[in-house]
Amino acid sequence: MDGVIRQRIRGLRLARGWSLDALAARCFLSPSTLSRIETGHRRIALDQLVPIARALGTTLDQLVESVDDEDVVIRPMPEQARGLTTWLLSRERALHGATVAKMRITPERPAGPDHVCVHPGHEWLTVLSGTARLQLGERTILIEAGAAAEFSTMVPHSIGAHDGPVEILTIFDHDGERAHLHAADDAPPA
Repeated sequence: MDGVIRQRIRGLRLARGWSLDALAARCFLSPSTLSRIETGHRRIALDQLVPIARALGTTLDQLVESVDDEDVVIRPMPEQARGLTTWLLSRERALHGATVAKMRITPERPAGPDHVCVHPGHEWLTVLSGTARLQLGERTILIEAGAAAEFSTMVPHSIGAHDGPVEILTIFDHDGERAHLHAADDAPPA
């Protein structure tokens, strides 16, 4: 981890076009101390990192954050309901309350005018493979692979498979996530 912190300090300094003298003056360290910190010839102390981070216009957290891939890579686990497999592709506390999911829908999933839902919010989806059948109010819209759809979820809606399985990538706002992904949790087993 020390090596990553040292690289970040040097990288931020060089990105700003600062010499060792310029950064040293801003964080009240000697240029030789700063040089030894960057090159690994001096142990990094917390009382040095705080002024260095401040001088570089970053936070201590950003300077020392982990390089482990667990904060970057999401390894979704499939959740299944009748005719529907869902993989959550965003974290629980996603940006702006949006949830991203990949869904595989088969013809066994109940859809159409008798299986619509309504809730506040918006939904966006793109079809990865197959053809999706979007029931949107009185309209039935076929969405083929490569096409996308966006709609208000206050309009009665359902998404099903047309002529075989369909895979979609969808983005729900908070209300859509609760209505679509947790409704399966409450449904009786098929």
